Amino acid sequence: MENLLLTVLICSATTFLSTVLILYRNYFKFGSVCFNIGSSKNRRLSLPLGSLGWPFLGETIEFVSCAYSDCPESFVNKRRHRYGKVFKSHIFGSPTIVSTDAEVSKFVLQSDAKAFVPSYPKSLTELMGKSSILFINGSLQRRIHGLIGAFFKSPHLKAQITRDMQKYIQESMATWRDDLPIFIQDETKNIAFQVLVKALISLDPGEDMEFLKKQFQEFIAGLMSIPINIPGSRLYRSLQAKKKMVKLVQKIIQAKKESGISNVSKDVVDVLLNDTSDRLTDDLIADNMIDMMIPGEDSVPLLMTLAIKYLSDSPTALQQLTKENMEFKTIKEQLGEPLCWSDYLSLPFTQNVITETLRMGNIINGVMRKAMKDVEIKGYQIPKGWCVFTYFRSVHLDENNYDGAYDFNPWRWQVRIS
Repeated sequence: MENLLLTVLICSATTFLSTVLILYRNYFKFGSVCFNIGSSKNRRLSLPLGSLGWPFLGETIEFVSCAYSDCPESFVNKRRHRYGKVFKSHIFGSPTIVSTDAEVSKFVLQSDAKAFVPSYPKSLTELMGKSSILFINGSLQRRIHGLIGAFFKSPHLKAQITRDMQKYIQESMATWRDDLPIFIQDETKNIAFQVLVKALISLDPGEDMEFLKKQFQEFIAGLMSIPINIPGSRLYRSLQAKKKMVKLVQKIIQAKKESGISNVSKDVVDVLLNDTSDRLTDDLIADNMIDMMIPGEDSVPLLMTLAIKYLSDSPTALQQLTKENMEFKTIKEQLGEPLCWSDYLSLPFTQNVITETLRMGNIINGVMRKAMKDVEIKGYQIPKGWCVFTYFRSVHLDENNYDGAYDFNPWRWQVRIS
């Protein structure tokens, strides 16, 4: 179990973005569809069918309620069956076109900034702040991306993460008892969050880590909330939690400066502090460290939990995964070598399990873009200023794209690859 959990965590961290791209390549098939960008004065176009819901609130409450239910796609599926694969709505404070059409989604996501730009819910925008790497642009954004990207690819960090994963998994499993239930998602959150936080700010388990976990749970609860910032509201409480976390990170930054910053970066904060740009202020660094903790509390733990759940429901897949991992573990022990970052490359079935878990789990439910000018797509008009929500979950669970779409079947990727 220890080796399986460690392998799942390593694979999920290293294959997350690349696997999402694989999913896109498999289900997007660009046909001969009419797309036009620009003025539509001479064409009689109409908005997609749908409803804008209540004034101001739109359909946000129902959308969020469904997102946290056992069937997150119910909001979209209900309207897709009523209005078609592309329909209008009003969510997170913006009039929105929701797309479950692969061709439309591909066009929107591949368009340049003259047609569509990234857009985010107002609650997320307020929580992240103007200095977030999501919203800054130009040379500063490229500089931060380059610095952090290079560090995350470094052999030093990969070795550290692999060691930390194994250490925290062993510590967690040592506390498990046969007569008590094990809450897998809580365990995976604890492991992944500690690993990521150490990589970001070199914080080890202890009082500050427990404080950070508590405040982060309060913070992340507001990412998909009604954008009302008044005392007592969900968004207000999340903003207060972020302020407390930023204060802690700023204290860590100040301590690093007082003790002298090493030329050999041990974490992301070191990387950014070592840069000579005066635009990388302490406030900007602290804000972005909080935002970058989100995968450790959300996406990676969810992926690990779902993988274990799906495997529990599929004895055949679990047996094959166990066999592959145990054989690999025996080889490593015979060679006297510890696990390393790239070991997952020699575990093809484990990779298939991760890919299938991503498809079914849909950690990224969708992406929002904002129209910078009137756009015509398949006879529909997307007005300038409206958002487009490309919803992946309905595509990943569409029987037209995947046989037995709701069945956990990691072998489907073996067939596709071969």
